[in-house]
Amino acid sequence: MCLEKAIESISPFSLLDYPDLTSCIVWFKGCNMRCSYCYNPEIIFGEGKYTFDDVYRFLKTRINLLDGVVLSGGECTMNKNIVDFTRHIKEMGFKVKLDTNGTYPDRIKQMLDENLLDFVALDFKALDYNFQFITKTKTFDLFKKSLDYLSESNIPYEIRTTYHEDLLSFHDLYNMIDFLKENQYKGNYFIQNFRNDTPSLDKLPNSNKLPLTQLPKDKIPIFVRND
Repeated sequence: MCLEKAIESISPFSLLDYPDLTSCIVWFKGCNMRCSYCYNPEIIFGEGKYTFDDVYRFLKTRINLLDGVVLSGGECTMNKNIVDFTRHIKEMGFKVKLDTNGTYPDRIKQMLDENLLDFVALDFKALDYNFQFITKTKTFDLFKKSLDYLSESNIPYEIRTTYHEDLLSFHDLYNMIDFLKENQYKGNYFIQNFRNDTPSLDKLPNSNKLPLTQLPKDKIPIFVRND
């Protein structure tokens, strides 16, 4: 029994967060990054409301009703019990999608090695030259290690970047696309426009939306969200 209140909230149903599957979302408290555009400051600084046992009890009521569970945050891989938690979810028959910034690669690798993950969404914040500016951390090498582990795995995964024109330039995005191409990334690259109408960690000015037509189409598949 784990009495730690590691979970800030549970979204009981979603048709959008796990591709082609019905799911719930488990939002872990805390994050090791402080990205200005983060939409979830209440999760980053939250003290947690639910234990793992609370989540297990909820999931038992959703067996045969939901296909999968999305582990999100915050940064869920910060939690030292994430691997054991995921084992229990898989034992209940659910598919698992992991939303992560990739800065705990050893835990991600363990989950991959144990076949505990069915889909991963990896946040690509920036390249090494402005990664600290975006995230307030020096963890690009950890992100790269997680990307390598995912590239070596057999599970589907996607990479996504949040775009705000004051934080990333077109030149930055072109470099990030080149980086993914050089690392043999063959999946979809989702660039998410900052949502001007949504409160964020820092009070950012409005950002103009990124036109998909201004991005190269011949390197990797690119999709713009919130366009």
